[in-house]
This record gives sequence, C-alpha cells and structure tokens, in this order.
Amino acid sequence: MMKLHKEGVYLVEGAQLVPASQAQGHPRLKDVTPEAAKKATISYGILQAHNQSGDPDALQIRFDALASHDITYVGIIQTARASGMEKFPMPYVLTCCHNSLCAPRSTAASTCPPMWRSSTSTCGRCTPAAGR
Repeated sequence: MMKLHKEGVYLVEGAQLVPASQAQGHPRLKDVTPEAAKKATISYGILQAHNQSGDPDALQIRFDALASHDITYVGIIQTARASGMEKFPMPYVLTCCHNSLCAPRSTAASTCPPMWRSSTSTCGRCTPAAGR
C-alpha cells in the first residue's frame, strides 16, 4: 500500500520512515541536517559522479551510456533522425519489450513473437524451462 506524506521523510536503516518534523527526536537523526541527508542518497552520488561542472549546485551532467525500453527507443530514434543525427555519441542499450511486459505477468506474454522470448524473462510461458 502507498501512503502520501505531506512533508519530507528520512529512511532510517532501510526500513523505518521518520517524518522530517520528528527527525531531531530520533536517536539516529538528531545530528543529521537535511543537506547532509541529501548528500547521502544514491541519486546524489550518481548525479555528482557525472557532474562535469565541478560545482555540486550547478549540474552539467554527462552520462557514459543510455538505456531505455522499446517505446522510449522509438521516440528517441525518431527525434534523433529528425534532427539530423546519424550516430549516437555514446553506447545505447535497448531493453526487450517482452521482458518489460512479462514482469507483471502481462497477458501480452502469450502473444510475443518467438524472437522476443528470452531466457531472462520472468514470464513462465516462454522461458526455456517452460518448454518453449
């Protein structure tokens, strides 16, 4: 179940959500500032690792590869071609739509062409173990 929080929260030890208004009363958060907490997130670390500006508050992001699922891929390719781009300046990985659709046990799994089927699929209908 999802819960909407009207204020920020801290995730303590990967399991406990503590509302920001109660953070100073929590033993693990009493000396933590919002700025320090922000810098301790996975997102902050990734963004800063790819920041070319040297200033953490003025991001100039450069990634070394792109990845997307097939629907996004079509839009990206169409936009790139329409703007005259003939080659991507970095590696681009396309995920298989079949794997994306099968993850939630979609009914689309039974309609995927054989060439889309993969041994990494989470769908039991078309993995090698299922006899297909």
